[in-house]
Amino acid sequence: MARCVVFDLDGTLTDSLPDLAAALNRSLGGHGQPPLPLDQVRPMVGDGIRALYERGYAARGLMLTEADLAAGTADYTAHATVETVLYPGAMDAVQALAAAGWRIAVCTNKPEAPARVLLAHVGLLPLLAAVGGGDSFAMRKPDPEHVRLTLAAAGGETETAIMVGDHHNDIAAGHGAGAATIFAAWGYGTPEMGTRADAVAERFADVPELCRRFLKVVTL
Repeated sequence: MARCVVFDLDGTLTDSLPDLAAALNRSLGGHGQPPLPLDQVRPMVGDGIRALYERGYAARGLMLTEADLAAGTADYTAHATVETVLYPGAMDAVQALAAAGWRIAVCTNKPEAPARVLLAHVGLLPLLAAVGGGDSFAMRKPDPEHVRLTLAAAGGETETAIMVGDHHNDIAAGHGAGAATIFAAWGYGTPEMGTRADAVAERFADVPELCRRFLKVVTL
């Protein structure tokens, strides 16, 4: 069976918060609103760009329009790589997994276009078997079908799949799809979210070994 590790993107592979917050604040600024601080934006991330903008607008007493969302998405896509970086150890871990025979995929609620721009910028796109964005399919996390369809695109099997993410959506979608789950403790989620995962990685260097242990259990 083809083994596959499916990673979330924002808060798992990349620290994207500065660019997400900057785009949101530029949009709010167009309505004469002061910027939201990073700590206030952090818990708004994880459910896709629409939810981020809806929450940001609501925090300033505004209602998001479709025009605001379209302009904000285009603006974010054009500026998605200004300050966003890979988390320490991410590239080494992904390369180690690929070298060990794992297929690598990304399943994110971020729209696919900016996700691919970002993944290319940080050098991960050539290592990926599939990218399942928030608009790639008719559903997105926490719907397990988002993970299943991303796995199918990567040529992976749920029996030997692992979902790695920093948000309860990642853990719920992974479990629902029949995959093992690893909580990324360095991301934007709360520690309580990690209690629902099969394992918790405190740092990226832990991920390859945790994946190896899960595979060993499956193949015994």
